[in-house]
Amino acid sequence: MKHINLLLTLLIFACFTPYAQVDLTYQEPSKEIMDLADVPLPPSTAINDDGSVIVLIYRNQYKSIGELSEKEIKLGGIRTNPITNVSSRTRFSNNIKLMHKKGDITEVEGMPTKARLANFSWSPDQSKMAFTNTVANGTELWYIDIANSTAHKLTEATLNGNLGSPFTWMKDNSSIVVRMMPANREPLTDKSTAIPSGPIVSVNEGQKAQNRTYQDLLKDKVDEDNFTKLAESELKVISLDGTVKDWAPKAIYRSISFSPDGNYAIVSIVSKPFSYIVPYRRFPTEYVLMDKAGKKVKTIEKVPLIEELPKGFMAERTGKRNIAWRADKPATIYWAEVLDKGDPEVEVEYRDEVFELAAPFTAEPKSIFKSINRFGGITWGNDDVAIGYDYWWNTRNTKTYLFNPSDAAKTPEILNDRNYQDRYNDPGDFITERNEYNRSVLVLDKGDVYLEGDGYSKEGQKPFIDKMNLASKKTVRLYQASNEDKLETISKIIDIRKGQVITRVQSPTDYPNYYLRNIKSRKAPRPVTQFENPFKSLAGVHKELVKYEREDGLPLSGTLYLPAGYDMNNKERLPLIMWAYPTEYKDKQSAGQVTTSANEFIYPWYGSPVYWVMKGYAVLDDASFPIVGEGDEEPNDTFIPQLVANGKAAIDYLDEQGFIDRERVAVGGHSYGAFMTANLLTHSDLFAAGIARSGAYNRTLTPFGFQSEERNYWEAPDIYNTMSPFMNASKMKHPLLLIHGVEDNNSGTYTMQSERYFNALKGLGATVRLVLLPSESHGYRARESVLHMLWEQDQWLDKYVKNKK
Repeated sequence: MKHINLLLTLLIFACFTPYAQVDLTYQEPSKEIMDLADVPLPPSTAINDDGSVIVLIYRNQYKSIGELSEKEIKLGGIRTNPITNVSSRTRFSNNIKLMHKKGDITEVEGMPTKARLANFSWSPDQSKMAFTNTVANGTELWYIDIANSTAHKLTEATLNGNLGSPFTWMKDNSSIVVRMMPANREPLTDKSTAIPSGPIVSVNEGQKAQNRTYQDLLKDKVDEDNFTKLAESELKVISLDGTVKDWAPKAIYRSISFSPDGNYAIVSIVSKPFSYIVPYRRFPTEYVLMDKAGKKVKTIEKVPLIEELPKGFMAERTGKRNIAWRADKPATIYWAEVLDKGDPEVEVEYRDEVFELAAPFTAEPKSIFKSINRFGGITWGNDDVAIGYDYWWNTRNTKTYLFNPSDAAKTPEILNDRNYQDRYNDPGDFITERNEYNRSVLVLDKGDVYLEGDGYSKEGQKPFIDKMNLASKKTVRLYQASNEDKLETISKIIDIRKGQVITRVQSPTDYPNYYLRNIKSRKAPRPVTQFENPFKSLAGVHKELVKYEREDGLPLSGTLYLPAGYDMNNKERLPLIMWAYPTEYKDKQSAGQVTTSANEFIYPWYGSPVYWVMKGYAVLDDASFPIVGEGDEEPNDTFIPQLVANGKAAIDYLDEQGFIDRERVAVGGHSYGAFMTANLLTHSDLFAAGIARSGAYNRTLTPFGFQSEERNYWEAPDIYNTMSPFMNASKMKHPLLLIHGVEDNNSGTYTMQSERYFNALKGLGATVRLVLLPSESHGYRARESVLHMLWEQDQWLDKYVKNKK
């Protein structure tokens, strides 16, 4: 009898022992999904300011796994291909065409063959567009002459794009400052053969350095040396006639910004000491003022290594920051400086002060503006009118100021003071136009200014254009879209005085296209583009914005998709896929607002759950998952109960309406949505299974804050532990599919997060599957990876949800 019991025990154990690995090649999903996931897409667009030319930019929907697996080096927060010297994660385009006012599409002559295009940039007068082309051994500079539709190669494959776009147009529209690989660059050191010269030592002498968990950091002296070799450039001026001149010597250049009149440039240069705990953007940086010949005029600011900041999201360094050019002046620099030592805990009347300094830059800087919150930017008008902005994350507050840059003694007027998450009361953005320097400045029309807004409201999304008088502050609505069966959004203002705008019109089955509309005329808008719908198999799918309430009365919403031909009179209860991403709020009013439209085109991008409406599922996409903490309470203080309440409210509503079988509901999400999914499966019985992609599951691995949590682990250990699915792995109740890119570069979502969580769940007997996608980062780009991901999700949903026993 004992032997029989032992045999039965062994058999039972064998039945429930998970497999360690599955030998699997890349798979493709079913035809219903493939017909949507693997189709050519219409081009993206770049419209010039007068609307006379639209540049059509074509690209493949995905990279290949071969492209994604090219050589990659990860140093100082960058990921680059050391052979081509451009970001290894660049999404390349493959062709460019031009569309003119009449709608005619023109081929561009002379384009490179087997093109891999990126870094598109208009010349200041928009008569040309420059771009890079990456070839086998490097990256070249090209440009298009818009008037004659011809492309021209300017350089060999010698550009250095390791720190971003490697070129900047000069004011004359006929020459470009280019970051070139140094002529004598030494080869990179192979770390596998390098012999250490000593230990790696880090020191801290009592300072607090509470930094996020950055990835791809430098680790040793070899990394420092290789980063320097990759990042250093020589600056050259390339004329469109092919002439090359030296502009500045070898250094690590971060950015170049020319003055509106083109006579000066602000150049930022990175230097040592480097850091092993923060990326290169926080390395020591000198902001230098140069003339157009490349000669140094003066140092504007020397920023030291930034490893230590006061605590909090609103902490800021001291010294000059946000250094930029006034758009309405030929050559005037402005910048902000903190008045609270950069410490959010310090109570002051004003947080920041803005100064300016005009050419020849020999006078004392002049104070022009102070902000109550942290400075957020300026829209320039003229000598007497400018619009300033500030923000404060802790209260979600933002203010908009009208101030006189020529009279600092005059107190700025607060035009708007609101919660920036309150989209229903968003007054819109000020409309700008190009001035004589080809810079964007405020439209000033006899004392009036103009605003355009998204127009979110209880009645739906209805974008608008307003006119506001600066003296009276009274606003008149000039235009508002009706959007009853379509969604029309404002894409570009051509000439607001004449009422000319370009709008973008779409519906669930009409692919977004551009129209030229005159808001002063009753004439129907004129079509500009005629892109066809590449997802025609979705034509009969039902799309609806559903609204429901959480148990505490908080309004929630989501976009519901039902299969084509679904009978609303004799409802069939379908399996449901719910996809969401939690968002933190400081007030319930903002949390309950609807910021999606049922009239948006049904676009099944790679991460979307919409594919499964073709497989007989109901899909609730963008389901509201607000996490609210009002007053002194932080949102995460009640994260788990609010998360569960959000999920329950959606299921209860759809169940009451007769759309779903509540026993067959899946939940899924990406990144913080994956974190949400794991918690819902752990702390509720609402879901049959879940899909969690590229998430973080152990918050103690991100001890100095995560997402919108700024308290560190030692200040709120219960919050970190309670919110961590890893810490609660023994409570996991339902099957979970974990998917993660092997090369995830997002702060905190190390691939290790999924690996360790899988091991915990496996060790505790949970039903779990871990899929690691080679060469993929936080988002997935290779065709093979995306199609396999869709196959994995389809198999999982079919087994544990649709055909759940």
